[in-house]
Amino acid sequence: MKYYIIAGEASGDLHASNLIKYIKYNDPKAELRGWGGDKMEAEGTTLVKHFRDLAFMGFAEVVMNLKTILSNIKFCKQDILQNRPDALILVDYPGFNLRIAKWAKANGLKVIYYISPQVWAWKENRVKMMRQCIDLMMVILPFEKKYYKEKWNWDVEYVGHPLVQVINDFTPTITHFSDKPVVAVLPGSRKQEIAVKLPVMLEVSLQFPHLHFIVAMAPGMDENFYKQFTDKYPNASCVGGLTYDLLKTSTAAMVTSGTATLETAIFRVPEVVCYKGNAISYQIAKRLITIKYISLVNLIMDKPIVKELIQDEMNSKNLATELKDLLDNPVRQQTLSEDYKSLHELLSAGGNASQKAAQLIQDFLQGK
Repeated sequence: MKYYIIAGEASGDLHASNLIKYIKYNDPKAELRGWGGDKMEAEGTTLVKHFRDLAFMGFAEVVMNLKTILSNIKFCKQDILQNRPDALILVDYPGFNLRIAKWAKANGLKVIYYISPQVWAWKENRVKMMRQCIDLMMVILPFEKKYYKEKWNWDVEYVGHPLVQVINDFTPTITHFSDKPVVAVLPGSRKQEIAVKLPVMLEVSLQFPHLHFIVAMAPGMDENFYKQFTDKYPNASCVGGLTYDLLKTSTAAMVTSGTATLETAIFRVPEVVCYKGNAISYQIAKRLITIKYISLVNLIMDKPIVKELIQDEMNSKNLATELKDLLDNPVRQQTLSEDYKSLHELLSAGGNASQKAAQLIQDFLQGK
């Protein structure tokens, strides 16, 4: 069968690549084409566009790049029609993918959505459209199945979180990064967010000369972009393509909100969550988003198990205070360890998420 897969971010590329492994296992003759990244390409996908060319973060940034976004959508539709896949698989990335889903359904395509848009956080009215144009919805957060059923009478499939299996299967290639204890710094995957947050995160290193702060570079990013920040600090450096190796050996982490907060927690690394965005975008989001927390860790556990420093609160003073507590407070460490264990058990309940999702796709396409 022919599959067209769209992932617009690094995390989507990761999850899509693991899904593709099992799609190919079930369907050895699968033809794969799509939008994503290096990991999808490595699994045999003919890559049409890389997510580096797609990522615009925040309301103000979307408006500034609207012409490019609309051009990408038009091109995507044309490419899908030319290839006429048996299934269109959309992975997260809702701003783009929901537009494609609505159009695809109207054009008679089978629409599968893997990793639900966070409609429970904002823009709940999108669910009505989603129900009409998505044939198979697969969710990865335990509370989402209940949310869709009780609030919208929509039966969706909970497959578990794919990161659990990815991290369980991970074997590090590097186990020693420094003679000092390591603090992992994960500033995000987009240049605009990195440029805002990384200087603040690295400023903290001056207060901890006995630690080594190592920045995990995002896939496809130029090392010189990072070195303009890290070169200013004697106990800071950066590494590429080794994020999981880094987390495996870290004593603590400073992490940008997003999937990385969950990855860090599954690795059982004490973390502080950081968010600082465009001032206009932040003010708009603050008025629209209704959830209690910004990190997936706290959302899933429904309590503040990791500290979130948001916008003005994300400064070097607060970061240093939180980092010191994570490193030196044994009571805090024990509580966090127990919460991480509970989180892992909750996310593992669905089994191997990628394998389960691939099987659901096969069953759906075969009419089972």
